[in-house]
Amino acid sequence: MNDDERLRLMEVLPGREQSRAGFESLLREREALLGALHPLTAMPTREGWNHEELVDLLPPGPPVESAVLAGLVPRKHGTQVLLTRRTDGLRHHGGQVSFPGGRIEASDLSPIAAAIRESSEEIALTAKQISPLGFLDPFTTISGFRVMPVVAVIDPAYVAVPNPDEVADVFEVPLDFLMAPENLRRVEVDYRGRRRAVLEYDWPGQRIWGATAAMLFNLRERLAGIA
Repeated sequence: MNDDERLRLMEVLPGREQSRAGFESLLREREALLGALHPLTAMPTREGWNHEELVDLLPPGPPVESAVLAGLVPRKHGTQVLLTRRTDGLRHHGGQVSFPGGRIEASDLSPIAAAIRESSEEIALTAKQISPLGFLDPFTTISGFRVMPVVAVIDPAYVAVPNPDEVADVFEVPLDFLMAPENLRRVEVDYRGRRRAVLEYDWPGQRIWGATAAMLFNLRERLAGIA
């Protein structure tokens, strides 16, 4: 079975496709996540949860639909979050830490397909190394994107091959660190004549902030809601 056929099965029979991914059972937080996320069969369709905060800053026109892969890697020492650092020369968010992902193309069957395709293009993950669990809430970026975060388990045997045109670095951060409230801070910045709060983590050698930090905050809030 090729990757395109796998993508189609993931859309039609997500439960059966997930059950084939033995590495998913290694994720300690699996049951909690399934209870906290929007299920694969009920993708949220509303505006980004932060949309009202940005309404006077957004570019004109409808948002650009996009998707990212919030990948969780089960390791013996604990679950890790897979992140990338974008190359400096990219038009949108160059040099920033992000999840693999990008705009949803007309050829993509769904946001899940887009997130997997982008992950393949950016860091050489394949569909068989990705087992989607569900969705976070949509997020709006200042650059005018409506981002659908797809939370998925990543095969711990993956080997990232960064696309040098898009990705400068690939790294993992412990999920426990990112879910601890004391590790996330709010920083006020001036942007287009107004003060706004930006979320930020400090991780050795990396600054995790903006949209990526906000999506991780959304994950923390959703998990806290079922605790």
